Amino acid sequence: MKIKTQFATCILLSGLCFSSAFAQQQPKGQAPPSKNAGTSATAAPQVESIPAPQPVQTPKPITEPGFMEPAAVKALLHKIWITEYRVNDLLAQVHPEKWKTSDAGRKSFGQTLENLHKVLDALDAWRGKFEDRPESMYLGFQTYTAIDAALPRLDGVARSISQFENRSLGVQYSQAGNQLFDLQQALQPYIAYLLRTPDEMLFAAQSNLARCQGDLGNALRGQGGPATPLKNTFVEFHGRRHGQDKAGSQKPAQGVEKKAVVKSETKPQAKPEVKKTPSK
Repeated sequence: MKIKTQFATCILLSGLCFSSAFAQQQPKGQAPPSKNAGTSATAAPQVESIPAPQPVQTPKPITEPGFMEPAAVKALLHKIWITEYRVNDLLAQVHPEKWKTSDAGRKSFGQTLENLHKVLDALDAWRGKFEDRPESMYLGFQTYTAIDAALPRLDGVARSISQFENRSLGVQYSQAGNQLFDLQQALQPYIAYLLRTPDEMLFAAQSNLARCQGDLGNALRGQGGPATPLKNTFVEFHGRRHGQDKAGSQKPAQGVEKKAVVKSETKPQAKPEVKKTPSK
Protein backbone atom coordinates (compact mmCIF):
# COMPACT_ATOMS: atom_id res chain seq x y z
CA MET A 1 0.00 0.00 0.00
CA LYS A 2 2.82 2.34 0.83
CA ILE A 3 4.52 1.56 -2.50
CA LYS A 4 1.36 2.41 -4.50
CA THR A 5 1.06 5.73 -2.69
CA GLN A 6 4.65 6.66 -3.52
CA PHE A 7 4.17 5.69 -7.20
CA ALA A 8 1.06 7.89 -7.53
CA THR A 9 2.87 10.78 -5.88
CA CYS A 10 5.76 10.53 -8.40
CA ILE A 11 3.36 10.56 -11.34
CA LEU A 12 1.62 13.65 -9.99
CA LEU A 13 4.91 15.52 -9.47
CA SER A 14 6.14 14.74 -13.00
CA GLY A 15 2.88 16.08 -14.47
CA LEU A 16 3.23 19.31 -12.51
CA CYS A 17 6.83 19.76 -13.75
CA PHE A 18 5.82 19.20 -17.40
CA SER A 19 2.96 21.74 -17.21
CA SER A 20 5.18 24.40 -15.60
CA ALA A 21 7.89 23.93 -18.28
CA PHE A 22 5.31 24.24 -21.10
CA ALA A 23 3.97 27.45 -19.56
CA GLN A 24 7.46 28.98 -19.49
CA GLN A 25 7.97 28.30 -23.24
CA GLN A 26 4.89 30.41 -24.19
CA PRO A 27 5.87 34.08 -24.95
CA LYS A 28 4.54 36.69 -22.64
CA GLY A 29 1.41 38.49 -23.71
CA GLN A 30 0.48 35.82 -26.25
CA ALA A 31 -2.34 33.38 -25.63
CA PRO A 32 -2.01 29.80 -26.78
CA PRO A 33 -3.84 29.00 -30.02
CA SER A 34 -7.36 27.88 -29.46
CA LYS A 35 -8.79 24.82 -31.09
CA ASN A 36 -11.88 26.64 -32.36
CA ALA A 37 -9.94 29.40 -34.15
CA GLY A 38 -10.82 30.09 -37.79
CA THR A 39 -8.51 30.37 -40.74
CA SER A 40 -5.18 32.04 -40.06
CA ALA A 41 -4.53 35.55 -41.33
CA THR A 42 -2.90 35.78 -44.77
CA ALA A 43 0.67 37.06 -45.01
CA ALA A 44 1.22 40.61 -46.20
CA PRO A 45 2.13 40.90 -49.94
CA GLN A 46 5.76 41.68 -50.77
CA VAL A 47 6.41 44.99 -52.46
CA GLU A 48 8.97 44.91 -55.31
CA SER A 49 10.67 48.15 -56.18
CA ILE A 50 10.96 48.83 -59.93
CA PRO A 51 13.95 50.97 -60.91
CA ALA A 52 13.34 54.07 -62.93
CA PRO A 53 13.91 53.62 -66.69
CA GLN A 54 17.34 54.71 -67.84
CA PRO A 55 17.56 57.18 -70.71
CA VAL A 56 18.41 55.61 -74.05
CA GLN A 57 21.98 56.39 -75.01
CA THR A 58 22.30 57.25 -78.66
CA PRO A 59 25.46 55.83 -80.29
CA LYS A 60 28.13 58.33 -81.08
CA PRO A 61 28.69 58.96 -84.78
CA ILE A 62 31.82 57.43 -86.24
CA THR A 63 34.21 60.13 -87.37
CA GLU A 64 36.91 57.93 -88.92
CA PRO A 65 38.02 58.96 -92.41
CA GLY A 66 36.21 57.13 -95.19
CA PHE A 67 33.30 55.89 -93.07
CA MET A 68 29.87 55.91 -94.74
CA GLU A 69 26.47 54.92 -93.49
CA PRO A 70 24.89 51.87 -95.22
CA ALA A 71 22.20 54.09 -96.75
CA ALA A 72 24.85 56.34 -98.30
CA VAL A 73 26.74 53.32 -99.68
CA LYS A 74 23.56 51.94 -101.27
CA ALA A 75 22.78 55.34 -102.82
CA LEU A 76 26.25 55.44 -104.36
CA LEU A 77 25.87 51.91 -105.72
CA HIS A 78 22.51 52.86 -107.22
CA LYS A 79 24.24 55.64 -109.17
CA ILE A 80 26.73 53.08 -110.46
CA TRP A 81 23.81 50.93 -111.64
CA ILE A 82 22.34 53.91 -113.52
CA THR A 83 25.68 54.42 -115.30
CA GLU A 84 25.79 50.71 -116.20
CA TYR A 85 22.30 50.96 -117.66
CA ARG A 86 23.35 54.02 -119.70
CA VAL A 87 26.40 52.22 -121.13
CA ASN A 88 24.35 49.15 -122.10
CA ASP A 89 21.84 51.43 -123.82
CA LEU A 90 24.63 53.06 -125.81
CA LEU A 91 26.09 49.71 -126.80
CA ALA A 92 22.82 48.80 -128.51
CA GLN A 93 23.33 51.72 -130.93
CA VAL A 94 26.68 50.50 -132.30
CA HIS A 95 26.81 48.99 -135.81
CA PRO A 96 30.39 47.93 -136.58
CA GLU A 97 29.31 46.02 -139.68
CA LYS A 98 28.76 49.37 -141.47
CA TRP A 99 32.21 50.76 -140.69
CA LYS A 100 34.67 51.49 -143.45
CA THR A 101 37.61 49.62 -141.99
CA SER A 102 39.55 46.41 -142.49
CA ASP A 103 38.35 43.03 -141.32
CA ALA A 104 41.18 42.85 -138.80
CA GLY A 105 40.16 46.20 -137.25
CA ARG A 106 36.51 45.18 -137.16
CA LYS A 107 37.46 41.86 -135.51
CA SER A 108 39.59 43.64 -132.92
CA PHE A 109 36.74 45.98 -132.06
CA GLY A 110 34.36 43.03 -131.75
CA GLN A 111 36.73 41.40 -129.24
CA THR A 112 36.94 44.63 -127.23
CA LEU A 113 33.15 44.95 -127.29
CA GLU A 114 32.73 41.36 -126.07
CA ASN A 115 35.18 41.95 -123.20
CA LEU A 116 33.31 45.10 -122.23
CA HIS A 117 30.04 43.17 -122.01
CA LYS A 118 31.71 40.56 -119.77
CA VAL A 119 33.18 43.08 -117.34
CA LEU A 120 29.88 44.95 -117.18
CA ASP A 121 28.07 41.73 -116.29
CA ALA A 122 30.67 41.01 -113.60
CA LEU A 123 30.33 44.57 -112.28
CA ASP A 124 26.56 44.24 -112.07
CA ALA A 125 26.85 40.95 -110.14
CA TRP A 126 29.38 42.26 -107.61
CA ARG A 127 27.53 45.56 -107.22
CA GLY A 128 24.27 43.74 -106.41
CA LYS A 129 25.95 41.58 -103.75
CA PHE A 130 27.72 44.59 -102.27
CA GLU A 131 24.44 46.48 -102.10
CA ASP A 132 22.94 43.64 -100.03
CA ARG A 133 25.96 43.58 -97.69
CA PRO A 134 27.54 47.06 -97.66
CA GLU A 135 29.77 46.13 -94.67
CA SER A 136 31.63 43.40 -96.61
CA MET A 137 35.14 44.49 -97.53
CA TYR A 138 35.49 41.52 -99.94
CA LEU A 139 32.43 42.50 -102.00
CA GLY A 140 33.48 46.15 -101.91
CA PHE A 141 36.94 45.29 -103.21
CA GLN A 142 35.50 43.14 -106.01
CA THR A 143 33.14 45.94 -107.04
CA TYR A 144 36.00 48.43 -107.11
CA THR A 145 38.20 46.16 -109.25
CA ALA A 146 35.29 45.42 -111.64
CA ILE A 147 34.91 49.15 -112.29
CA ASP A 148 38.67 49.41 -112.77
CA ALA A 149 38.50 46.64 -115.40
CA ALA A 150 35.58 48.25 -117.27
CA LEU A 151 37.05 51.76 -117.61
CA PRO A 152 39.89 51.10 -120.16
CA ARG A 153 37.64 48.92 -122.35
CA LEU A 154 34.93 51.58 -122.33
CA ASP A 155 37.50 54.19 -123.35
CA GLY A 156 38.67 52.01 -126.25
CA VAL A 157 35.09 51.55 -127.48
CA ALA A 158 34.49 55.32 -127.27
CA ARG A 159 37.59 56.04 -129.39
CA SER A 160 36.61 53.53 -132.07
CA ILE A 161 33.03 54.82 -132.27
CA SER A 162 34.22 58.43 -132.56
CA GLN A 163 36.55 57.45 -135.39
CA PHE A 164 34.42 55.09 -137.47
CA GLU A 165 30.77 55.76 -136.66
CA ASN A 166 29.63 58.96 -134.96
CA ARG A 167 31.63 61.51 -133.02
CA SER A 168 28.70 62.64 -130.86
CA LEU A 169 27.96 59.02 -129.92
CA GLY A 170 31.60 58.56 -128.93
CA VAL A 171 31.36 61.64 -126.70
CA GLN A 172 28.40 60.06 -124.89
CA TYR A 173 30.51 56.95 -124.23
CA SER A 174 33.29 59.15 -122.85
CA GLN A 175 30.85 60.96 -120.58
CA ALA A 176 29.53 57.64 -119.21
CA GLY A 177 33.12 56.52 -118.58
CA ASN A 178 33.90 59.75 -116.73
CA GLN A 179 30.81 59.30 -114.54
CA LEU A 180 31.82 55.75 -113.73
CA PHE A 181 35.32 56.89 -112.85
CA ASP A 182 33.99 59.63 -110.53
CA LEU A 183 31.76 57.12 -108.74
CA GLN A 184 34.72 54.79 -108.31
CA GLN A 185 36.73 57.60 -106.73
CA ALA A 186 33.83 58.37 -104.40
CA LEU A 187 33.69 54.72 -103.35
CA GLN A 188 37.45 54.39 -102.81
CA PRO A 189 37.65 56.02 -99.30
CA TYR A 190 34.97 53.67 -97.98
CA ILE A 191 36.79 50.63 -99.40
CA ALA A 192 39.98 51.87 -97.75
CA TYR A 193 38.10 52.21 -94.45
CA LEU A 194 36.85 48.61 -94.68
CA LEU A 195 40.37 47.34 -95.37
CA ARG A 196 42.07 49.56 -92.78
CA THR A 197 40.02 48.46 -89.77
CA PRO A 198 41.01 44.72 -89.81
CA ASP A 199 44.60 45.66 -90.61
CA GLU A 200 44.80 47.92 -87.53
CA MET A 201 43.21 45.22 -85.35
CA LEU A 202 45.70 42.63 -86.60
CA PHE A 203 48.64 44.97 -86.03
CA ALA A 204 47.45 45.73 -82.48
CA ALA A 205 47.05 42.01 -81.71
CA GLN A 206 50.55 41.24 -83.01
CA SER A 207 52.04 44.10 -81.00
CA ASN A 208 50.28 42.94 -77.82
CA LEU A 209 51.46 39.38 -78.38
CA ALA A 210 55.07 40.47 -78.86
CA ARG A 211 54.94 42.64 -75.73
CA CYS A 212 53.42 39.80 -73.68
CA GLN A 213 56.11 37.39 -74.87
CA GLY A 214 58.81 39.88 -73.90
CA ASP A 215 57.31 40.45 -70.44
CA LEU A 216 56.97 36.71 -69.88
CA GLY A 217 60.58 36.11 -70.90
CA ASN A 218 61.82 38.82 -68.54
CA ALA A 219 59.73 37.43 -65.68
CA LEU A 220 60.96 33.84 -66.15
CA ARG A 221 64.59 34.79 -66.69
CA GLY A 222 66.86 33.14 -64.11
CA GLN A 223 64.10 31.02 -62.56
CA GLY A 224 64.76 27.84 -64.47
CA GLY A 225 67.46 25.45 -63.25
CA PRO A 226 70.44 24.29 -65.28
CA ALA A 227 69.87 21.88 -68.08
CA THR A 228 70.21 18.22 -67.10
CA PRO A 229 72.32 16.20 -69.53
CA LEU A 230 70.83 13.00 -70.85
CA LYS A 231 72.61 9.68 -70.55
CA ASN A 232 74.06 8.22 -73.69
CA THR A 233 72.22 5.12 -74.81
CA PHE A 234 73.48 2.44 -77.16
CA VAL A 235 71.02 1.31 -79.79
CA GLU A 236 71.51 -2.30 -80.81
CA PHE A 237 70.86 -3.08 -84.42
CA HIS A 238 69.23 -6.45 -85.08
CA GLY A 239 68.85 -6.26 -88.84
CA ARG A 240 71.20 -7.36 -91.61
CA ARG A 241 73.52 -4.80 -93.11
CA HIS A 242 76.11 -5.48 -95.76
CA GLY A 243 78.94 -3.07 -96.46
CA GLN A 244 81.41 -3.04 -99.33
CA ASP A 245 85.14 -2.64 -99.02
CA LYS A 246 87.36 -0.90 -101.50
CA ALA A 247 87.69 -3.97 -103.66
CA GLY A 248 83.93 -4.20 -104.01
CA SER A 249 83.43 -7.37 -102.00
CA GLN A 250 80.64 -7.36 -99.46
CA LYS A 251 81.36 -7.99 -95.81
CA PRO A 252 78.93 -8.35 -92.99
CA ALA A 253 78.51 -5.62 -90.47
CA GLN A 254 80.26 -5.64 -87.09
CA GLY A 255 77.18 -6.59 -85.14
CA VAL A 256 76.48 -9.46 -87.49
CA GLU A 257 80.03 -10.79 -87.14
CA LYS A 258 79.76 -10.89 -83.37
CA LYS A 259 76.57 -12.83 -83.54
CA ALA A 260 78.09 -15.25 -86.02
CA VAL A 261 81.08 -15.81 -83.73
CA VAL A 262 78.85 -16.39 -80.77
CA LYS A 263 76.82 -18.91 -82.73
CA SER A 264 79.93 -20.73 -83.82
CA GLU A 265 81.33 -20.91 -80.29
CA THR A 266 78.18 -22.27 -78.69
CA LYS A 267 77.63 -25.81 -79.89
CA PRO A 268 74.50 -27.71 -79.07
CA GLN A 269 74.99 -30.46 -76.46
CA ALA A 270 74.80 -34.04 -77.72
CA LYS A 271 71.82 -35.97 -76.56
CA PRO A 272 72.62 -39.05 -74.36
CA GLU A 273 72.33 -42.30 -76.19
CA VAL A 274 69.49 -44.49 -75.09
CA LYS A 275 70.20 -48.20 -75.22
CA LYS A 276 67.37 -50.26 -76.53
CA THR A 277 66.67 -53.47 -74.63
CA PRO A 278 65.65 -56.42 -76.73
CA SER A 279 62.06 -57.34 -76.38
CA LYS A 280 61.24 -60.73 -75.00
